[in-house]
Amino acid sequence: MIDIEQFLTPRQIVQELDKYIIGQHEAKRNVAIALRNRWRRMSASEEMQKEIVPNNILMIGATGVGKTEIARRLAKVANAPFTKVEASKFTEVGYVGRDVESMVRDLVEQSVHMVKAEKKETVKAKAAQVVEDIILDALIPPVKKPVTSGPNMFPDTDTGSDEDVELNEKTREKFRDKIRSGELDERKIEINVQAGSPSNVGVIGGGMDEVSMMNIQEMMSNIMPKKNKKRKVTIGDAKKILLEEEAAKLIDMDEVKEEAIRKAENTGIIFIDEIDKIASGGSGKSGPDISREGVQRDLLPIVEGSTVNTKYGVISTVHILFVAAGAFHISKPSDLIPELQGRFPIRVELNNLTKDDFFQILRTPKNALTKQYKALLSAEKVELDFEEDAMEELADIAFRVNSEVENIGARRLHTVMSQLLNEILFDVPDKIGPNAKILVNRQMVKEKLEGMVKNKDLSQFIL
Repeated sequence: MIDIEQFLTPRQIVQELDKYIIGQHEAKRNVAIALRNRWRRMSASEEMQKEIVPNNILMIGATGVGKTEIARRLAKVANAPFTKVEASKFTEVGYVGRDVESMVRDLVEQSVHMVKAEKKETVKAKAAQVVEDIILDALIPPVKKPVTSGPNMFPDTDTGSDEDVELNEKTREKFRDKIRSGELDERKIEINVQAGSPSNVGVIGGGMDEVSMMNIQEMMSNIMPKKNKKRKVTIGDAKKILLEEEAAKLIDMDEVKEEAIRKAENTGIIFIDEIDKIASGGSGKSGPDISREGVQRDLLPIVEGSTVNTKYGVISTVHILFVAAGAFHISKPSDLIPELQGRFPIRVELNNLTKDDFFQILRTPKNALTKQYKALLSAEKVELDFEEDAMEELADIAFRVNSEVENIGARRLHTVMSQLLNEILFDVPDKIGPNAKILVNRQMVKEKLEGMVKNKDLSQFIL
């Protein structure tokens, strides 16, 4: 059992999502409840944990309204493994599409990376100590006390008197402090590093599935002897290279695999995008619709709950949260096969973005486009600022272009902002030097963009 009080409440989860996503309150509420329910399940008795299954979510809404972003941010809030797949990838080549189980394997891979990163953090201090010793040995080899008795009584080349040993230790400690402070980061040393793993092994002949291929490649890489090679690098780079190697040595990979499987099973989120593309337009059809229905039937056991073989072990998909999304312009959710519909009990319709939503997207989120461009130009020591009315004008133009051409949601802001600032980005730093201040106002936005909208010359705005 876990202490559920350490996790965010549904209201707090929504507040976290609000920092990055504008509007779509109903969708946020539903995913917040789904996430909290997962933590509630893990705090239940072991017997009940097996019985409680997640309520998978189907998001319905046009492109660019925030479906993917909601799922991705939810995974970050939960610190959970997350993978995104396009349902259409499974139909691109008819019946021989990508293996639907691959999305579960991708999730486990992501989980392994997460657990490995967490474990590395716990052993970082110990690994850093080992790295310091390796760098010190390269700079100032240690001097040992001479052996005066026993089979190894002949003196070594790196032995010395007690005074030499004491002086050597003092010098090494002084250099250890310099290594820690970064004083010697630019100095070059020669270190031994592990050579890259051999290239993937190919197998001639057909009939080899993805799991078998991965297992053969891993087996071959384990059989091949690990080779070291010498590299001359700066001490700063040596710290990074060696820290990764030494931390990896201190981690128990069997423990990592077990924990990663457990994490993926209990907290994993799989986002299936474009699910409307595999919805057939009705029964009694032939051709592509048969292929689409075939993909739905392939997806069904995974979403229902089955076991999938991965190179890290067998994983059960019973408690993985599936979030599906689609625009459903041509098809509708009822065109999915009934069994699959039943596996997505929570339906959420996302609203199309309004002009005010566009304005808030430019102004409010932590990762707002205006803030991103400010950060880009601050790297050149150029200060960029946006007036409120400039952002209102940008929102209005993006909204109008979406209305008149094709509605691609918030993605339209990327093309509009790019068109507005491309000239400035090109002129920095050649024409616009450091310490310059650029203020974007309504007039500037109109001059750069309004003419195109009036003349309906919208080619530059179309993705």
